[in-house]
Amino acid sequence: MAQEIIIADDHPLFRAALKQAVNQAVPDALTVEVESIKSLQAVVESHPDADLVLLDLNMPGAHGFSGLVFMRGQYPGLPVVVVSGSEELQVMRRSIDYGASGFIPKSAPLPTITQAIRNILRGDIWLPEGVAERIDRLQGDNTGFSEKLASLTPQQFRVLGMLAEGLLNKQIAYDLEVSEATIKAHITAVFRKLGVRNRTQAVIAIQQMEIDPADTSLSGS
Repeated sequence: MAQEIIIADDHPLFRAALKQAVNQAVPDALTVEVESIKSLQAVVESHPDADLVLLDLNMPGAHGFSGLVFMRGQYPGLPVVVVSGSEELQVMRRSIDYGASGFIPKSAPLPTITQAIRNILRGDIWLPEGVAERIDRLQGDNTGFSEKLASLTPQQFRVLGMLAEGLLNKQIAYDLEVSEATIKAHITAVFRKLGVRNRTQAVIAIQQMEIDPADTSLSGS
């Protein structure tokens, strides 16, 4: 049976590059492309036996690491690899802390991406050369918020993302095609799971998942 690999990135040209790398790594693989967190959720639900997700952190609907944390919480058996234009060591460290099976910089040449995909499909954790030793010295995430975020259901995660975008209950209800009462129930559940009391606190909480600018990069000392 052919392996199924989901490519989640909102840039068509880079999706094409990733698809080329996948085809070189696994010639008979079935690839599915998505360009937002919403479409990624739908595809994962319809492809429960997928073998790998190649995930861009900055897709529409994601707040930094929130998409990664959600995927690892809801689909713990599905390996997720971060493919990012950010090359800060702290971003790589947090990606691994949040359960990624690897981190592939978008600047990596095609043969490197191809080899990374092969290694990850064998069960390895893949990082750029020399990075593993360097990120071990960095402080990891110890806020505990990622575990709370991972406990949200898919619909609760969608609602939280819309809250963070500033949408009103009636706008969220319209977009999700449910009643305002249902949205209020979801929001109550989200607040309880995250340990917050209102929208402002919820938005501040999810901002913990944003990618912070850092001084430490691959090219740094």
